[in-house]
Amino acid sequence: MYTVAVRQDFVARHFLLALDAGSENQLHSHNYTIEVQLEGKRLDENGYLCDITEIKSVMETLLARYREQTLNDAPEFAGLNPSVEHFARIFCHSLAEAIQAPNLSAITIRLWEDENAWAAYRQER
Repeated sequence: MYTVAVRQDFVARHFLLALDAGSENQLHSHNYTIEVQLEGKRLDENGYLCDITEIKSVMETLLARYREQTLNDAPEFAGLNPSVEHFARIFCHSLAEAIQAPNLSAITIRLWEDENAWAAYRQER
């Protein structure tokens, strides 16, 4: 199984809707790091699982939507607590729709909200 991964840093804001989350209930920023991992059994005619330039481009387009924004205001978070878990799933589904590599069997998003805490979401294709 081949794996290709790309990381990107960005800043976004949110406030949690969970009861008794302390300071997390107040609007605050996170210096997120997102890692996209693509998996597949076969490479294409160029020897790629997926072109890294394409992955970076798609990531940049998707991250532009969230960079320096408040997650709570994004329609995809309507009715959801904007947790790192929900964010990882939302980003994974958006990336899966945008990446056109036919040899992919799974996409995993690992999203750090700081240097010690992260959540991941994996989608098989």
